[in-house]
Amino acid sequence: MSVLTFGETMAALRADGPIRLGGGMRLSVAGAESNVAIGLARLGHRVRWAGLVGDDETGELVLRTLRAEGVDLTHARADRRGPTGLVLFERRVGELTRVIYHRAGSAASFLSPGDVLPALDPAPALLHVTGVTPALGPGPAEAVRAAVASGVPVCLDVNHRARLWDRATAAATLRPLASALTVVVASDDELDLVAPAAATTERDRVAALLDAGVREVVVKRGADGATGHTATETVDVPARRVRVADVVGAGDAFVAGYLSGMLDDLDLSGRLERAVTVGAFAVASTGDWEGLPTRSELGLLDSLPGSVIR
Repeated sequence: MSVLTFGETMAALRADGPIRLGGGMRLSVAGAESNVAIGLARLGHRVRWAGLVGDDETGELVLRTLRAEGVDLTHARADRRGPTGLVLFERRVGELTRVIYHRAGSAASFLSPGDVLPALDPAPALLHVTGVTPALGPGPAEAVRAAVASGVPVCLDVNHRARLWDRATAAATLRPLASALTVVVASDDELDLVAPAAATTERDRVAALLDAGVREVVVKRGADGATGHTATETVDVPARRVRVADVVGAGDAFVAGYLSGMLDDLDLSGRLERAVTVGAFAVASTGDWEGLPTRSELGLLDSLPGSVIR
């Protein structure tokens, strides 16, 4: 297994207009970690997702979808202690999307180290975790701590969700993990949640994380691209220019591309180029993961706008 990731995947409803007015909604699934898993699987990597869903029809939808996308579900199961979580997406004004969660008391909130640690045997090449999972409750937070301490190379995507926990609580949970991390991925406004409190600028935060033993620090800058840092080099790459359809899931797509580049032994510049390319596919498509590319499609964005591939 190349990558293990775990967390909560929810049933997702996307509204055609304001939810309060009623109207049509499209049913799918969504979750930061499973988005990454699907992205990696489409790029040809062996990836496993571990987690709990409710013993209900939406839980079966989650498992069926991930299974259909080629994600290994050996350590995923239905749990009767809670329902499958639900997330609503509402395109409210222009490109602004409002996200509404119904995940308190969900099956995934009961996740524990016992649900995750068996999935690390045999050890994968990489473990991917996000800042979403420890925000779900004490059990999921302990599962993250136990998995990160397993000795497997770890990528943490900070991925702060303000509706799940405040910044102070997030920082208190994530900062102690830093010395065990291999890769940190964060937006420029999230670095302070994992870097030491004494570091007050982006440069100082990156330096502090590298000094703590993190091998690579990747800063996502949205439409301005991304910056990758190691102890010996810093690389900036611009974003790929595409027509924006939906920005939800773009960060997860970016991470999938970056980890794919790591698994393929690309250099820092190559990893970042693949990350922004996969991210651009997500931005140009509606849905969290539906538009993610296969390996053979990575070059499509090099075609001229309006081209027809015959």
